[in-house]
Amino acid sequence: MNKPYIPPKVWQWEKETHSRFANINRPIAGATHDKELPVGRHPLQLYSLATPNGVKVTVLLEELLAMGKKDAEYDAWLINIGDGDQFSSGFVDINPNSKIPALVDHSTASPTRVFESGAIMLYLAEKFEAFVPLQEPGRAECLSWLFWQIGSAPYLGGGFGHFYAYAPEKWEYPINRFAMEIKRQLDVLDRNLASRQFLCGDDYNIADMAVYSWYGQLVLTGLYESKEFLDVASYRHVNRWATEIHNRPAVRRGRKVNRASKSGLAERHDASELDALEKN
Repeated sequence: MNKPYIPPKVWQWEKETHSRFANINRPIAGATHDKELPVGRHPLQLYSLATPNGVKVTVLLEELLAMGKKDAEYDAWLINIGDGDQFSSGFVDINPNSKIPALVDHSTASPTRVFESGAIMLYLAEKFEAFVPLQEPGRAECLSWLFWQIGSAPYLGGGFGHFYAYAPEKWEYPINRFAMEIKRQLDVLDRNLASRQFLCGDDYNIADMAVYSWYGQLVLTGLYESKEFLDVASYRHVNRWATEIHNRPAVRRGRKVNRASKSGLAERHDASELDALEKN
């Protein structure tokens, strides 16, 4: 039997050697190397990766383009977090927290940086006056579900995902603890969606896009290969809602952006290019 861990009085960092993320995990912020970020020809420059947090923003941008918001055209640049791209000096300048996604809007008087996925979604929705209610109580409901997702994601990704899929050993206590919380969150969604088409009622908005990127993909595609373990099929209303969103053309396009290519670059210039990609 292993000895119980006794925390030291002062924690000291010992660099990991056996973790999947050992080369990027560290207890300090700041850049590790100098590298400027590329800038394309559109006002909106997105630096990201097609993780659930990254998909939130590309889905929104594709939905804006689908409804005819031509000023929502953007360039998307791949930030490979496994290689530590998020610690370049250029990326740290636009996101001091070194997490994807990050956005720079060059259409403003001076470039506007926006980091954190929820902040980017709200910024874009307000900029284009779409997918966010402007009046109460709808606006408060939308923002409540948006921030519910932001508060919940660490339990799903950083908690359950880490201990179930990525930790070097399987430990029963943390897996059970986080699995219980994820199932509780799925039950929250299922109960809400039992009487609503979308999270806030009849209208699809940024809250649906944000929650879908994590929980919708969890029940449909099985993040962390956990569909059977979490019995996601039992959440009938979540599955119905997630399937409806998953099959939207703009959502299908949004999921394709910022996936690694042979060149290491995922670049997007206009809708026609992704339309062609989707057909291949």
